[in-house]
Amino acid sequence: MIRDVAIAGAGPVGATLALALAHADLDIVVLDARAEGESAHERTLAISHGARLIFERVGVWTPLVATQGAVTPIVAIDVSQARGFGAVRLEASEQSLPALGYVVSYRALANALDDALKRAGIDVRFGTAVRSVIGSRDCATLDLGAAHDAIDARLAVVADGAGAAVEGIGRRRHDYRQVAIVASVSIDRPHHGVAYERFTPDGPIALLPQRDHYALVWTRKPADADAALALDERAFVAALRAHFGSRMRGFSGARERRAFPLALEVARQVVAPRTAVIGNAAQALHPIAALGFNLGLRDAFELARAIVDAPRDAIGAKAMLARYARLRASDRKMAIAFTDGLVRLFANDVSWLHIPRGVGMMVLDVAPFAKRAFAHAMLFGVH
Repeated sequence: MIRDVAIAGAGPVGATLALALAHADLDIVVLDARAEGESAHERTLAISHGARLIFERVGVWTPLVATQGAVTPIVAIDVSQARGFGAVRLEASEQSLPALGYVVSYRALANALDDALKRAGIDVRFGTAVRSVIGSRDCATLDLGAAHDAIDARLAVVADGAGAAVEGIGRRRHDYRQVAIVASVSIDRPHHGVAYERFTPDGPIALLPQRDHYALVWTRKPADADAALALDERAFVAALRAHFGSRMRGFSGARERRAFPLALEVARQVVAPRTAVIGNAAQALHPIAALGFNLGLRDAFELARAIVDAPRDAIGAKAMLARYARLRASDRKMAIAFTDGLVRLFANDVSWLHIPRGVGMMVLDVAPFAKRAFAHAMLFGVH
């Protein structure tokens, strides 16, 4: 039997694709390595207003918001550079939106998506890891290992960045030689929904409002990150205060500290015979500007539209996949180039560069049309 669509990965991107197809009268199967009922690891996600609209359309936003403490609105974003002038302030009111984005509990989102998949009656097979995907003219074959029979599908979609090997995709990787320290940072004053992105020679620091505290993403060189993690809480907070500068004050504590390495990993092609890669399987970006996850959700939603618009016997065909790849090219290239470019631009501590960087931010901050266009691209992507 050939399924219409087989999705490798039931994380937020894969689950969103499945839910967007739930009413399309298609034979869909979702495969996930997690055990059924296994809780997702807790972490913090920053999603754009555009991502909220996608979650509303697939029916998970209302139950997510109803989960206590799961969602915190971002009503403004303050962007600045250390050792230089210039800053940009983006406000939700300037975009006529209730919020520019939201800080979301990954676990709460995963639970809401799992519940929605159950309500939709979608065939989800937990405890089933996809090892590889091989496409041919007529179908894609998903190898599930010796314990399970392989699955054939008109279209295989890989949404798990750490999962299946996909024949014909090819990848490039750049190690930033940076580490992101993440932590929950308590403050002695209300945050009022304001997020901060501050660029330093060691890398960016982001503060994301979450409930009554900030979620910290602090980019450091590996050796500096090890030293920072070895500090006791009081010393860590003092180091953060000194590194962040005067743009934001009031740090009073830091809990749940951990770190992970940063790299850019990009699929050279997002489609192969009878196969598409989306989300982290297509591109894993630096967390600067929080574009990667939102880009992956747009991958899922646009692929769902391409599938629904195609006749059943054209799902996964070369022409359909080529059309999808063309539609996603501009948004994908912009996000990759923007995040990578920001990391490289602000990591360069040559003194004269502070001036053009500062001037650029000042001009953006005082030019309403440019600011609106910039914010729109960040919130909804480039089409």
